[in-house]
Amino acid sequence: MLKKFYSRSSLIAFLFFIFAFSTFAQTSRLDFNRVRTYDVQHYTIRVSFDRAAKTVSGDTTVRIKPLKRDFRAIDLDAAEIDFESVKLEPENKNLVFRTAGEKIFITLDKAYSPQDLINIRFKYSAKPKKGVYFIDELKEDGQIVRAGQIWTQGEPNEAHHWFPSYDFPDDKATSEQFLTIGKNETAIANGELIETTENTNETKTVHYKMPIAHSTYLTSFVIGTYSKVSDSYKNIPLGFYIYPGKEAVAQKAFGKTKDMMRVFEELTGVEFPYNKYDQTIVANFQFGGMENITATTLADSEILLVEFGFAGNIVEDLVSHELAHSWFGNLVTCKNWSELWLNEGFATYMEAAYREKMYGRADYLRKIGSDAEQFIINDAVNKNRFGLFNQTAGNVSGLFDNPAITYNKGGAVVHTLRETVGTENFWKAINVYLNRHKFGNVESTDLQKAMEEVSSMNLDWFFAQWIYGGGHPKLNVKQVYNPKTKVLTLTVAQIQTPDKLTVSAFRLPMDVTVTTVKGTKTENIEIKKRLETFSLKLDGKPSKIVLDKDEKIPLKLIKYQDMIVLKGQ
Repeated sequence: MLKKFYSRSSLIAFLFFIFAFSTFAQTSRLDFNRVRTYDVQHYTIRVSFDRAAKTVSGDTTVRIKPLKRDFRAIDLDAAEIDFESVKLEPENKNLVFRTAGEKIFITLDKAYSPQDLINIRFKYSAKPKKGVYFIDELKEDGQIVRAGQIWTQGEPNEAHHWFPSYDFPDDKATSEQFLTIGKNETAIANGELIETTENTNETKTVHYKMPIAHSTYLTSFVIGTYSKVSDSYKNIPLGFYIYPGKEAVAQKAFGKTKDMMRVFEELTGVEFPYNKYDQTIVANFQFGGMENITATTLADSEILLVEFGFAGNIVEDLVSHELAHSWFGNLVTCKNWSELWLNEGFATYMEAAYREKMYGRADYLRKIGSDAEQFIINDAVNKNRFGLFNQTAGNVSGLFDNPAITYNKGGAVVHTLRETVGTENFWKAINVYLNRHKFGNVESTDLQKAMEEVSSMNLDWFFAQWIYGGGHPKLNVKQVYNPKTKVLTLTVAQIQTPDKLTVSAFRLPMDVTVTTVKGTKTENIEIKKRLETFSLKLDGKPSKIVLDKDEKIPLKLIKYQDMIVLKGQ
């Protein structure tokens, strides 16, 4: 998912402050994993709608496999759903149930074991406050310019507002949907369109089936009046669903999708894992886009910018971001919401990776630099701070309140990880990571393990400061040159304020590039202390000094003091 925000600010000198020295204390990490007693195997979801009342009528069967012996009861997530019946299938046996909070608790007819499959059928109605959104038609001068819509938004935990489910990312199940809609409408959902059945009441029922297991929050549909523009990549059909009369927008906005697929396959070494990819625009979407599996939903306010010719990279980055989730987020999914950066940070990084392949290294670094800048500005003023591993994730409702961390910092940190282990090692490790956890769930430790295996490096320090820690380094560089000895002395002070998130001293391996009249010299240094001095032997007086010229560590601020040239030496 891509949050809608764009920074037009630039960094200014006042961001530098000298703070009192204090000791950093790393807090222990909380466990945000959910205790599971069963594994959902499959959802069969049948829904119809009352647009005027904004209600959903549902008939959902959940197939469950117990994870323990003597399994006698089950609870599912269900918010403000009015249940008509709960039955065991195929026996059609009524089961005892009760609802409390956002849960439904079911007592089974007997004890079950992990060798059993249990099918529970729910009939219900709901008027969802979340999860399903009814959008009224748009009229101008009495004419309909955009028909009404119904669409879903599941991330992070809105699916259980319209069907009973295990609404947490660490369980993956296959799904199918039977959607009853108006006879002239289009429905786009996950997986393959199996069948369309014409009904007698001016409606039709479309049947979509998603045969690859996925997390619940990726279950989706969009219903409205659309024109489909088709394309393909290899044998994968691509569908661009646009408003009638706006067909020209589709190629401008989505035409590079197949290039993006090719680039992402080449970089990761993993082929696009699904049998179709649809992109559909909707109105009043609160995000830029959402990577619903095989059926991405996108805000029309973003995509239609291409009509006016000033979208710049906004639309291209949005389209590549959501597509990248097919690998990072859908194929491998964060195990819990504290690890959301593994979805969003990587999708943000892949925006830059696509630019690098298509437009070169300079454009790649501009994107990385922009992401770093947005985070640094945000970090200076936003009190809602956390590490990439988000220890505030217990408050799921605020999960996307500070996207500059999860998205922008995440993308910049992935860049620094690549620079730390080396490009070849990085992409080899990404291939290991994706293949090892394909169709499963991941934590930051899984990424670290893959990177360490391939690079033969110990990355505890990297993950401690960049993933589990917060903030960013602020460096004050004092320069003293001795003409007699031709030695440049650099005194580097880390002046960031240590706190429960931010380390007192970051470990910063970087280059120092020094220019003299005789040329340019580059030496490697590693800053590890709060205050550290480095001496460089030169061939003459330096005219320019730059730390980290290639921006391997973009998440930093550096202030250079005027050079002091010693006299009388």
